[in-house]
Amino acid sequence: MPSEATSQAPNHILEFPGGYTRSVGPVIGRFLSELRDGNLVGVRTRAGRVLFPPLEYDPDTGDAVTGEFVPVGPVGTVTTWSWVAHPRAEHPLDRPFAWALIRPDGADTAILHALDAGVLEPGAAAPKHLRTGMRVRAQWKDDRVGDINDIAAFRPEVTMITAPTRLAYRLKGGRALDRFLEGISEGRIIGHRCPVCEQVIVPMKGLCPRDGVPTSEEVELPHTGTVTTFAVNNLPDPRAPEVPFVSAYILLDGADLTMLTLVAGIPADQVRMGMRVKAAWKPREEWGRTMANIRWFEPLDEPDVPFDAIKDYL
Repeated sequence: MPSEATSQAPNHILEFPGGYTRSVGPVIGRFLSELRDGNLVGVRTRAGRVLFPPLEYDPDTGDAVTGEFVPVGPVGTVTTWSWVAHPRAEHPLDRPFAWALIRPDGADTAILHALDAGVLEPGAAAPKHLRTGMRVRAQWKDDRVGDINDIAAFRPEVTMITAPTRLAYRLKGGRALDRFLEGISEGRIIGHRCPVCEQVIVPMKGLCPRDGVPTSEEVELPHTGTVTTFAVNNLPDPRAPEVPFVSAYILLDGADLTMLTLVAGIPADQVRMGMRVKAAWKPREEWGRTMANIRWFEPLDEPDVPFDAIKDYL
């Protein structure tokens, strides 16, 4: 009976000390030389296709290629990919990456290579931006020797940027808006009455949007009104007391057009159409020529207005 030592399968190693050296020929040699110089080239077949990586024979027909070399890439398209969440020691990258088939621009075939998606956390899942059809670019090593590994990896093309944006400007609103803001700076809400349809327009615009005629008759309005419609917002806003907050169209008592403002002083999920509200003004010493003088509108202890009474103002 064989012993435990002799029953185990022996390890077999096939090794060429110093490496296996062979000639590469004019087609593969040109491809590797171009890699060393930081270029990608394919070779054209007699049928007109561009093979990349180059081959000496057309895989479809077996005919020798023409010897016409064609620059391709360095940008290409991912045709398929497979994610490697836990790289092994022999893999080209020490962080999660994808094996991908990449067809360089100008080529008709694809190369299998590493795709670096920018993920650093070991074991991480494939990022959402990694997809078939994405555009990628070859990333070259600095010390190139004429080997396929001269391409360290392919990386996604930059398609989005986030740039700091700030625009400072002064608003000159004309006579009507200037007069409206003058009233706000005095703690008054002023509208215009149309001489044709007699609707009261607030904020005043200097003309009637219905009849197109100039307006000049001023009407001072109360600071109370009714919520006609509203939206619950979940993104922070420096004007709002907290998130979520409510922005609403308010029909001031005596007005015929609604005004967009904030509603606070009540949980967002309790704001409703028809709810009665009043303006909550900032302290007098904080007033200026700005609608920010009204911090927001708060609930009134009054019955809701029936929907039929506000349905024409939605």
